[in-house]
Amino acid sequence: MAERRVLLIVGGGIAAYKALELVRLFKGSGVGVRAVLTKSGAEFVTPLSLAALTTEPVHQDLFSLTDEAEMGHIVLSRSADLIVVAPATADLMAKAAAGLANDLASTVLLATDTPVLMAPAMNVRMWEHPATVRNRAQLAEDGVSFVGPDEGEMACGEWGPGRMAEPAAILDAALLQLARAGSLSGKRVLVTAGPTREAIDPVRFLSNRSSGRQGYAIAAACAGLGAEVVLVSGPTELAAPAGVRRVEVETADQMLAACRALGRLDAAVMVAAVADWKPATVATSKLKKGQGAPSLTLVPTPDILAALSAAGPERPKLVVGFAAETNDLEAHARAKLAAKGCDLIVANDVTEDGVMGGAENRVLLVSAAGVEAWPRASKAEVARRLAERIAQSIP
Repeated sequence: MAERRVLLIVGGGIAAYKALELVRLFKGSGVGVRAVLTKSGAEFVTPLSLAALTTEPVHQDLFSLTDEAEMGHIVLSRSADLIVVAPATADLMAKAAAGLANDLASTVLLATDTPVLMAPAMNVRMWEHPATVRNRAQLAEDGVSFVGPDEGEMACGEWGPGRMAEPAAILDAALLQLARAGSLSGKRVLVTAGPTREAIDPVRFLSNRSSGRQGYAIAAACAGLGAEVVLVSGPTELAAPAGVRRVEVETADQMLAACRALGRLDAAVMVAAVADWKPATVATSKLKKGQGAPSLTLVPTPDILAALSAAGPERPKLVVGFAAETNDLEAHARAKLAAKGCDLIVANDVTEDGVMGGAENRVLLVSAAGVEAWPRASKAEVARRLAERIAQSIP
């Protein structure tokens, strides 16, 4: 799949420093970035910093002899799949709304037929001024999309709407824009994530250390390729990815019921760390310590992966299972692939530092065709690679 590309216009405001983190997130999601740095933006971040992170030349001057000899502003305006303006200052928004073109950034915005996403950042009074209200209404009518601003404390000490959205939120919004021509467009994907909880009494339960991060990252990556994604999630502290419908459950039985209720699916990616057992009976009142240690009789929870992998008219075209192991990773993954009837197993060793509940992962992909070992990477990068594999595997 061809690399998706973003042209990032960095306006002049204190939030410009967040553009560096945004570049890092884009690159980590497999999105190429080229930057346009305004004159005022260069007061907050340097061209060298942007160039180092984007690995591309940074464009600043409308009257560059090198760039404009080749009509650089026209080439830039059409060289990407999406233009992101972050921070989008009141000045940049005003120029774009009025169709002005007196510097490189405003000229690029006027010359483009590429979708534009703006992340506004300014003082609350500037954001609420009638002129800015008119400008953002005009820009929206012209087809510009917005992410943020957030409400919070400003650099000037005032409080209210005007803070630039966080880089992760801008990334999610940008990936949704890019998804319109994505390789999973028109596909319906289920992702399960997080732990399940099996009650012992009204206050205690059996569970595990899963954070849900890998499943949430996969849901975001599939949405980023254009899929309609339903995320069936056990209890986590994570926000639902942009553009993803989340169904919250607690127990394994609830998770299976939620998955079966979805109907036709093109792919099911079963990332959730489902509890293997549950108490045969649940106490109706809190078990007291003075009563002595309770004796628990455990029974198996439903096998959700096997249920969705079973042959039949409702079976998804592709079923991906996950195997969290502590030893003999490949052997256990091969055995699970055969036992469950799924198409692919993603296996990881949860004893490896920073994997269970952490931000990184190292996985084996096991299928009937063989085994692939992926290098340790961020969970976002693992998710991106897996989403692309899913897109290649669905007819």
